[in-house]
Amino acid sequence: MVVTRRISFSTKGRCDLIDITREVAREVASSSVNAGTVTVFITGSTAGVSTIEFEGGLLGDFEAMWQRLVPANLPYQHDRAWGDGNGYSHVRASLLGGSLTIPFVDGRLLLGTWQQIIVADFDNRARSREIVLQIMGE
Repeated sequence: MVVTRRISFSTKGRCDLIDITREVAREVASSSVNAGTVTVFITGSTAGVSTIEFEGGLLGDFEAMWQRLVPANLPYQHDRAWGDGNGYSHVRASLLGGSLTIPFVDGRLLLGTWQQIIVADFDNRARSREIVLQIMGE
């Protein structure tokens, strides 16, 4: 069985990190699927999904890592082509990835104690975002 659900929300951009664990868990629990996997997919090319311990210090470390790895203040060919100044956000999102698969049993996500599901919005402006969930199993 496959159940598709959507989660919509707004972000601030500029490495805005959003904890969506509760929303994903609620959608899995309310589906008619007892055990299987849920694929969490973000639509758009300037944001990604992952897991992290959603704690202030680590969130700051995560943002600082992206500044070191893919600086926002470098010239990007995408910016020359489109003039929107968000070339770095596309590169960051592609490195983080646009989807994540999480197993669940008895309608409960099998996440670690300190593991939360996050969306990282790397764009250079506020955005409306949509997560597509594909809940698969029996």
